[in-house]
Amino acid sequence: MTDADAFTYNGGRVDPGERQNIRFVVSETYLGDPVRIPVTIINGERPGPTAFLSAAAHGDELNGIEVVREVAHEWDLSELCGTIICLPVLNVPGFLAQQRYLPVYDRDLNRSFPGSADSTSAKRMAARIYTNFIEPCDFGLDFHTSTRGRTNMIHVRADMGDPDAARLARAYGTNVIIDSEGASGMLRTEAVTDDIAAITVEMGEAHRFQRALIDEALSGVRSTFAEYGMLEAEQVRWPGWRTVITEEREKTWLRADAGGMVDMHFERGSLVHEGDTVCTITNPFKNDNAPVEAPFTGLLVGILENPVVYPGNPLCHLVELDERTRRVVELDQSPSGTVG
Repeated sequence: MTDADAFTYNGGRVDPGERQNIRFVVSETYLGDPVRIPVTIINGERPGPTAFLSAAAHGDELNGIEVVREVAHEWDLSELCGTIICLPVLNVPGFLAQQRYLPVYDRDLNRSFPGSADSTSAKRMAARIYTNFIEPCDFGLDFHTSTRGRTNMIHVRADMGDPDAARLARAYGTNVIIDSEGASGMLRTEAVTDDIAAITVEMGEAHRFQRALIDEALSGVRSTFAEYGMLEAEQVRWPGWRTVITEEREKTWLRADAGGMVDMHFERGSLVHEGDTVCTITNPFKNDNAPVEAPFTGLLVGILENPVVYPGNPLCHLVELDERTRRVVELDQSPSGTVG
């Protein structure tokens, strides 16, 4: 067995068998004080891949923060093969303000990677993060939630046309994988361009910790580490059923055609059939109801949480399932365990 290597970053080194908790400078405030992000680096005594776990690229998306913190500080990593880079809060200014984007010019950090050392404030910050903690990695998991007022079932977004990203997405073990290359400047998109397997894990809603989703996400991390031989005692999990949503399958955001208050009739992750009334929009007097029907049979990956809408506002994210998967989901969600 070859010896494990030290992990180095600008200003530091973590030898095999060591861990470091650091506050790494990525920018400065108006007063010239440093803006630091928390980073935990765990370098195993045995050789293996280098992986990053990142969260809160959008400062109000909190679920992933707890996932990354628990891996870094509660898991037994004494038998770790390889290195884990834990980045629980990428967007510290947004996190402090409890808002999605960087407060300076309202820029999206997750459209700023891989960054540039002589460009905008967001791209300079992204460059510091990317060069030191993403580029040295073999793969990575980037945790997100839905935006404010909406919620997602846990699912993965990945470029399934890239074999390494596809392997990672399947290893994570969610029921739903949405196949997409991602937008330019996204952390996972730019990582895959640099031959670093990376996926986005979507889970729940902004501004809160959701324990059940956090636990499910942690199971995905264990499964991933098992796939890559980083934790030999773990096993790759099979979620029971899986669907990969590609451009060949229908997917749509159902949108409000009327303003009003929304009564949602299904939960996230529910199977709805063509013609089902997914939700109803009403006026203040409840005398002018506007039902919203499912245009095809599919799974509600995301739904509205804030029950007030203008015309055109998104209500829910519906994705089509193939017939075999649909029957498995029907059986799984049937109270009696049988499909009529």
